[in-house]
Amino acid sequence: MTEGVLLAIFAGLMLGLYALPEKFTKDFKYENTWSLFFLLTMFVVPIIASVTLIQGFGEIFGNMPTDIWVKMGLTSFLWGIGVMMWSKAINHIGLSLGFSIFIGTIILVGSLLPFIEDGLPPSNVLTYILVGILVVLLGVILNGKAGLTREKDESKIASEGTPAKGSMVTGIMIAIVGGLLATGFSYANAAGRPYLHEASVAQGNADWITAVAVMFPIFISGGIVMSAYFLWQLNAKKAWGDFKTPAFGKNLFLILIMAVFHYAASALFAYAAFKLGASGNTVGYAIFNTASVATAIVSGLVTKEWVSASPKARNLLYGGLGCMIAGIVIVAYANGLG
Repeated sequence: MTEGVLLAIFAGLMLGLYALPEKFTKDFKYENTWSLFFLLTMFVVPIIASVTLIQGFGEIFGNMPTDIWVKMGLTSFLWGIGVMMWSKAINHIGLSLGFSIFIGTIILVGSLLPFIEDGLPPSNVLTYILVGILVVLLGVILNGKAGLTREKDESKIASEGTPAKGSMVTGIMIAIVGGLLATGFSYANAAGRPYLHEASVAQGNADWITAVAVMFPIFISGGIVMSAYFLWQLNAKKAWGDFKTPAFGKNLFLILIMAVFHYAASALFAYAAFKLGASGNTVGYAIFNTASVATAIVSGLVTKEWVSASPKARNLLYGGLGCMIAGIVIVAYANGLG
């Protein structure tokens, strides 16, 4: 179990850091940065990784049952919409709070979805898991309150001539709805892993290759909706010309780092869930996402997102983070009981 927990934490660290390079791109509009990111992380990186690493790639996916394709495809499509909404939410509420609300929602709902495929664990394990998730919920509420308090603090500065961010309430709502849709990732992983693991091992692949195989249909399906949206946005905002900038090479490098971290974090989570055993999809998902929230909050503090916030707002943020970490400790303990 220890190995699975550590892998889930490390995957969460990678997910929490993946969006950080976006802060250092130049001359790109929102549409330029994220369209290039989704192209790389949803198509280029997973296709290269899958074709290169998976022995028997064609046979594994050519023989995958239709019902599994449908389950993974539809829920991954919803995940794609959710991730797209999250990328929009951080423009309103920043990296640290955006991660807290979005990922917090994913933890609350996505950690329970695998039970549909995997069945319920023993009652004592289920009780601890539910208690842990409720503690996480308290953390999400505190983080939301921290964001609203910060908005009031920044509005005072804005009245003195400093531009304020977009609507905090709008950003929080986008993050919550996006988080609900993004739970499709958890279900898709639970639905596809049993077949893909068996088929992958039968082709002579190591256990960890299953994680790469699971990510292939998830990322391709999720990438379809993102590509359609950003093609529309690039045209609507007349942003194609912004790709022509002396900073394009640097921006491409930074966005490629984002893409690799995002993909690798997701694949590593899938492997961590396998190592955690029967309740791995639930426990691993909760640990993975909470670790990413903690990392993102620290990143937001380091990059001075909360520099204008009052001590009250920051204390609420720290309290929310503390509750989320405590909830995950409870969930991890529950997995040990199982």
